[in-house]
Amino acid sequence: MSGQVVAAGVVQVVGGVLLAPLLPGLIQHIKGRLQGRRGPSPWQPYRELRRLWSRSPVDPEGVTIVYRLAPPLVAACVGGALLLLPIAGLSPAWPLGHDALVLVSLFALARFASAVSSWDTSGGFGLMGASRDLALAVSVEGLLLAVLTAAALPTRSTDLLVLSDAGVGAAAWASPAHWLTALAFTLVVVAETGRQPIDNPDTHLELTMIHEGPLLEYGGRDLALLQWAAAARHWIVLVLAIELFAPRPADFAARVAVLAVGLPLLCGALALVESWQAKMRILRVPRLLATGGGLCMLGLVTWFFGGRM
Repeated sequence: MSGQVVAAGVVQVVGGVLLAPLLPGLIQHIKGRLQGRRGPSPWQPYRELRRLWSRSPVDPEGVTIVYRLAPPLVAACVGGALLLLPIAGLSPAWPLGHDALVLVSLFALARFASAVSSWDTSGGFGLMGASRDLALAVSVEGLLLAVLTAAALPTRSTDLLVLSDAGVGAAAWASPAHWLTALAFTLVVVAETGRQPIDNPDTHLELTMIHEGPLLEYGGRDLALLQWAAAARHWIVLVLAIELFAPRPADFAARVAVLAVGLPLLCGALALVESWQAKMRILRVPRLLATGGGLCMLGLVTWFFGGRM
């Protein structure tokens, strides 16, 4: 195993586990500055995780083992997804491999575990949030699969390492399909991270929340695991956006530098969108995601009729 592969594995584990909470903290901090406020510290998610981890979990009356297993299962699924990510096109040979479809499956399993825990507690607001999350997941996961399909056509592979190397250099940006697929993936980023206009991470109003709904009944270490998993989702989709669609050179060190610069820039972009765009009515969200699907279909058409890379 070469030194570059080891370095990529270190970034996978250390970045995903330790640096992931910094991303939502940075988004909130930049958003506060854009809105003329001081804003919370970028380190605030770490303080919340430390506080929650020092407290014991509390179980509502009448819950079963489903409720207790949901937080570690969600964290395990997201942790497994971290090991699938390419870092500058490299990754150690983890047992899960690096197939993009496995990544989608792990995301779906984590969402299913969170939804089932809401059914186990039978809380009205938790069930409301879980049902909304599952309803939107049909469109989000379908769009993610469409994006990955469009990205896989030039390479004829769903291996994330191969997909990452396919975007090296300027050749990929000469294809309209690459541009259209990148635009569609921006909607996946917004949806999977639970940001506006699809969801509002700043509110805890029971009648409007989506991703926060299944978390209402949890506390202590269980809630810490779920909040870390939500932060790790930010890391996964933003790293994937850079690795698949951002312009970058072939050199390993330069690609790592692009990743280090690109993550704060994408956090700033999400903060800008949240400051400019209000939360959308939930019935309009599938239409927005369908727009992303249309961009993917248009990209496929351009690829098949002359826009091949």
